[in-house]
Amino acid sequence: MRASASALMSARVLAPFSADAAEQETIDFTLTAAPFTFRPFPGIVYNGLAYNGDIPGPLIRVRHGQRLRARFLNRTGSLSTVHWHGMILPNSMDGVPYVTQEPVPNGGEYLYEFVPGPPGSRWYHSHVGEQLFQGLFGMIVIDDPRDEPADLDVALVFHDVPKTSTIAAAMYGISTAPMVDPPGSPELLAMSPDDKMGDEAAYVAHCVNGACYPRTRPIAVRVGQKIRLRILNANPTQTRYIRLGGHTLRVTHSDGNSLPKPVDVEALRVGVAERYDAWFEVTKPGAWLLQGLSADPMAFEQAVVIHTPGMEHASPLGSPSTLEGVRFFTYELAGAADTVGTEPAAMRIDVRAAYVLGGGAWGSSHWTMNGKTWPHTQKIIVRRGDHVEVHFKNKTDMHHPMHLHGHVFELVAMNGRALRYPLPKDVTLVDPNGGTMTWRFAATSPSGRWVLHCHNDVHMMDGMMTEVRYR
Repeated sequence: MRASASALMSARVLAPFSADAAEQETIDFTLTAAPFTFRPFPGIVYNGLAYNGDIPGPLIRVRHGQRLRARFLNRTGSLSTVHWHGMILPNSMDGVPYVTQEPVPNGGEYLYEFVPGPPGSRWYHSHVGEQLFQGLFGMIVIDDPRDEPADLDVALVFHDVPKTSTIAAAMYGISTAPMVDPPGSPELLAMSPDDKMGDEAAYVAHCVNGACYPRTRPIAVRVGQKIRLRILNANPTQTRYIRLGGHTLRVTHSDGNSLPKPVDVEALRVGVAERYDAWFEVTKPGAWLLQGLSADPMAFEQAVVIHTPGMEHASPLGSPSTLEGVRFFTYELAGAADTVGTEPAAMRIDVRAAYVLGGGAWGSSHWTMNGKTWPHTQKIIVRRGDHVEVHFKNKTDMHHPMHLHGHVFELVAMNGRALRYPLPKDVTLVDPNGGTMTWRFAATSPSGRWVLHCHNDVHMMDGMMTEVRYR
């Protein structure tokens, strides 16, 4: 099989498709997972894993309707799979070990073949153990011909290098790694002064597209251009706040799905595994930092310069590392939750499921759903065509990025308030300390077992997972 030039891109700027690439019915390529020594910043040497010798893995790009045929070669030294996050695809292609497929042994291979969809900004990653921490992730863009054209379309993966010793400590609930969310963030506001966390992993470097600032590759723009930023938070445990100095961002897509109404914000709040498409217009010459906001002393590393011609060496305009007084993206803002009643619109519901998210006490290695851990959690059993409602109540003091495989659901209510405009998503952050959230979706995906789990990898590995199972 051959690697198509239209599919694998080392650069992160999406060029227009050539006529030849657009007409191909199938995109063939090989994706190899193997050990990799990552050096994103002077003095940082991390022995991790990579797809095709790079962290993140190659940017994969197809037009909506093209078939993807990926030959996966496992050279990691252990079991592995590839999960195609946010896609509706045959269940056997979903990449969940012992649920949708047997894991691929070291030295083995597996052929993933499907038509990627829905269109939008999506990603792929290992679903085995700590391999997401170690570097097995990448972005995939499925071009939607209905989208507004951009003058420049840029894929940006925000990711981090873990301090390996803290992962096991976090899974046992005894980590002493601090929270590093920016002042004014919901994460910090949810914590009481005497909270002992225990589940935090620590990170020793903060990256964008495989490098730390000032080594990140700058983005050259011109006055008058409309720029589309496709932003992925590939951190396994932490929410990211992202801001572009001197600019407002117009958010049009969440998790690759078109929002009911675009929303203008000063900063993005991007939960673990979430993606946002955000636009801005270049109205004057200059240089600006697109950066992750954090209380971590190394937060400056997670930034990239955007500049106009002649401003390559100018001091870029940044942003303070705080959210106090900043209008940032929230589900309530995008869904107009403050203008409606407390109940989502009535509709036929065939299957209802309710989960209390719990566990995570100091010294505990259990994060639970209704008091149980995977594989003993309550399953959601559906028939094709059922309308399903899932309700969460979070009794922990941590936000949980809950993710459903193989479906796009609608976020219809949270914290006792309905959304006037339900949001199409595949990951949502459930608020802590009694926060609630309601999803609705139609059981119209291919039959099989589709897992539903917290995308904080520590919480998932410690049991916060269940499944939607088609009869």
